[in-house]
Amino acid sequence: MTFPHARNLIAGTWRDGHAVGISIDPATGQKLGTFADGGAVTARAAIDAARCAFDTTEWSSNRHARASALFALADAMAARRDELITLLSRENGKRLADATMEVDGAIPKLRYNAALALTDSGRAAEIAPGMYSMLLPQPIGVAAVIVPWNSPVILAVRSFAPALAAGCTVAMKMPAQTALTNGLLYELIADTIPEGVINAFTESGNDGAPLLVSDESTDVISYTGSTAVGRAIMAAAAPGLKRVSLELGGKSPMIVFDDADLDAVVPALTAAITTFSGQFCMAGSRILAQRGIADDLRERMITALTQIRVGAGADLDTTMGPLIDRAQAERVDRLIDAATGYATVLVRGGLINPAGNDAFLRPALLEVSDLSSPIVQDEVFGPVATFELFDDESDAIERANATQYGLAASIWTRDVDRPHRVGRRIDAGTIWTNTWGVIHDQMEEGGFKHSGVGRLNGHRALEEFQELKHLVHQGK
Repeated sequence: MTFPHARNLIAGTWRDGHAVGISIDPATGQKLGTFADGGAVTARAAIDAARCAFDTTEWSSNRHARASALFALADAMAARRDELITLLSRENGKRLADATMEVDGAIPKLRYNAALALTDSGRAAEIAPGMYSMLLPQPIGVAAVIVPWNSPVILAVRSFAPALAAGCTVAMKMPAQTALTNGLLYELIADTIPEGVINAFTESGNDGAPLLVSDESTDVISYTGSTAVGRAIMAAAAPGLKRVSLELGGKSPMIVFDDADLDAVVPALTAAITTFSGQFCMAGSRILAQRGIADDLRERMITALTQIRVGAGADLDTTMGPLIDRAQAERVDRLIDAATGYATVLVRGGLINPAGNDAFLRPALLEVSDLSSPIVQDEVFGPVATFELFDDESDAIERANATQYGLAASIWTRDVDRPHRVGRRIDAGTIWTNTWGVIHDQMEEGGFKHSGVGRLNGHRALEEFQELKHLVHQGK
């Protein structure tokens, strides 16, 4: 049998790595294909190619060329949409519906950033007679982009599209768990983006990514992933005083008040912890229930999570796919097991096939009262939710803010004033009312506290990749 092989894209040419890696189907544990595994040598080539393109081509100064390239990439992705969805679902484990949501979200994001390339503007004023000042944004240089495996297509686009729109060039590291999907994205880039503007490689180890962060030829870092790695990146970037844009971990509270519509709440809370198998920084991993509806909500959530059908992403009857790989599934199962020592187990969940090679894991629901519990404080990154009780608004706010994270929160109520009253006191970058997981390209997204630094989406995303220059002119 002939397996597909994905290679890396450096300066418009296809490159092999220092080794050949194997892509695994998380639903079966079987081989899907192979990939060129990059490392420090590949990262060095990616950085050098991006530096050369920034310094020697018109990319940084030609906004029309940038817009055209991003529009072309969006069109190319749309043309191969079905192929990309199918491959992403199989390799990442996502349900086809979730893979479709990811790809269909990435295409308009490219177009939005293409439009930003044309609409960026500065400010100018005559400060005094004959004294003129102008603020001029300009691209910061080479952007180092590091992409996670949970949503590789849209999270790659979310970082590199504004970088390109701003006029930066890119050296990008993508995860080995989605190597074949990465390879297809590289093909689309090669067909539409000028040589050297995006240089991308797949890496299973950790030799290339640190070089992207520390090398003197990169100027800004855009990373999506864990808080622990974000801290390490920030420290490594500090000697060069580099700009960092970090979207990190989350522990999003889903706050359900007594007057909430539970018929709407339960499906949303179920989706919030099972979408992408809970491998989502904005997963609704903490259910905060006001005491008046807690018993009803608890029973409904037990029923809903027990009825989740775990299976292969391509199976249309599947309501939650596997985790990314067996090691991740076993890690989450150990965390559930540890939590049973201090939490009340409402739904145990855990490995479906304890002796298997697949990554199937049933969702879990654990009731806790102690805010210091590890299952409350630590991001699980899997389909595990806590069930917590609160008395009133102040109690809900105190519990919601009790972790180091501040990425997102959700408020469920029929009271039209409560979402603003409560939302203003919750330390989170995105707060939804009577919904969850809604992201708009034109509105900024990011975290408070240890959930990140900077913002992506919206006009602010462009500013993450720009310097602002003040030009002063004294006329005669």
